[in-house]
Amino acid sequence: MIIIMSPTATRENLKKVQDKIVSMGLTYHMSKGASRTIVGVIGDKKVISSLQMKAFDGVEKTVQITEKYKLVSREFKPNDSVVNVGGVLVGGGNLAVMAGPCAVESMEQLLEAAECVKAGGANFLRGGAFKPRTSPYDFQGLAEQGLKMLKEAGEKTGLKVVTEIVDVNAVDLVCKYADVLQVGARNMQNFELLKAVGRSQKPVLLKRGLSATISEWLNAAEYILSEGNYNVILCERGIRTYETFTRNTLDLSAVAAVKELSHLPVIVDPSHGTGRWQMVRPMARAAIAAGADGLMIEVHPHPEIALSDGDQSLTPENFQSVMDEVHKIAKAMESK
Repeated sequence: MIIIMSPTATRENLKKVQDKIVSMGLTYHMSKGASRTIVGVIGDKKVISSLQMKAFDGVEKTVQITEKYKLVSREFKPNDSVVNVGGVLVGGGNLAVMAGPCAVESMEQLLEAAECVKAGGANFLRGGAFKPRTSPYDFQGLAEQGLKMLKEAGEKTGLKVVTEIVDVNAVDLVCKYADVLQVGARNMQNFELLKAVGRSQKPVLLKRGLSATISEWLNAAEYILSEGNYNVILCERGIRTYETFTRNTLDLSAVAAVKELSHLPVIVDPSHGTGRWQMVRPMARAAIAAGADGLMIEVHPHPEIALSDGDQSLTPENFQSVMDEVHKIAKAMESK
């Protein structure tokens, strides 16, 4: 349920509403707009359905939210959310670009990649220190050593660091080095991990699961918000279908769907979405035209010798070309 307060509601009116919610064993979250305050009620559905809030002074109306996700919904927060990562904004018309190698291999490789993506206009350095791979024999990452390299490269270039977290027990460790915690596709429904990053208060990038529906994806985000962390960025990275030409099927319709259903910012990963570096450029253009708030792109100074995902990684030169084009498209979208 959401409770919409009247523009003339007083602080006393609001406090009485809050006190009533708490007295029923429920919790709430407030969203303050220019003229109205919206109170989202969270907890047992049966208890919520018994709430009689319309009689309270200052309450304009109440609305039952039909979806299972509440805090994530556009009904609860009509205006777009903007995630502030140390001064770099994601959402609200700001083009966020997260770029870098799939895996941290060495300081030399990482710094070279960081400098080229910075020159190309990226705001974030992405790189994996812990790599959940399909095969146990593939490169698994450098762990804490890789995290230290990411932090150093980020500080040298001024880029914010995005890296994947795969273990509940590693949350505190990764928080020491990263600016954004990435929950990968394989962990989208690792509910204990979602709750843990929700308690961390670090911005979270939540990738869509391998075969997840949009509803499942948004419910996964709800786990994070329900723990008090509202700094969540969604990432469409393709889903598994019967098609084998591409690594995944990049679902750009999900961008429009999420924009309708949720207030959270959404970015697109055309690298994992296609698995082919030749397709990253057109899909990046299409993602921005579809209304995405940003991109996540794999860039490697020497893709031919990459230890992970070289086939879908752009060279620095190709990344620059992509950035030149997506900035033009983003500018054109702003002028509409």
